[in-house]
Amino acid sequence: MATGSKDLMPKALREFDDARLDEELGKAKQELFNLRFQSATGQLENNSRLRAVRKDIARLYTEMRERELGIGQAPADESDSKVS
Repeated sequence: MATGSKDLMPKALREFDDARLDEELGKAKQELFNLRFQSATGQLENNSRLRAVRKDIARLYTEMRERELGIGQAPADESDSKVS
């Protein structure tokens, strides 16, 4: 994989529940803020990480929007799949 985080690939994102997606989005936004701050102060050593984090954020937003539209489905609870 050229860019992004391996744990945030679309296949892995489909397995996350909504709360985990929100948590990952918060982490990614915080990392992007820190990277931009480092870039502005001249401390950033790896410029490609900025692009990778932006792509991760886009992947998270895409998965959230797909679920909102009903295109993608949140993982089913095991308790929901069992028939009484």
